[in-house]
Amino acid sequence: MGPLPKRKVSKTRRNKRRAHDALSRQHLVACEECGEYKPAHQVCPKCGVYKGREVITIEEEE
Repeated sequence: MGPLPKRKVSKTRRNKRRAHDALSRQHLVACEECGEYKPAHQVCPKCGVYKGREVITIEEEE
């Protein structure tokens, strides 16, 4: 038999431990080229521009 907890961990103590586990919302900024919202410091998925220059080519759908 392995080691077991001596006492039941209370709901309060368990919840205090999990207080920092919540996910935070993603920080979005407006793209300078097309105005769509995108994650900060990443290539815009709509127009493919990063820091004022085209990094990836986006094919437009018909």
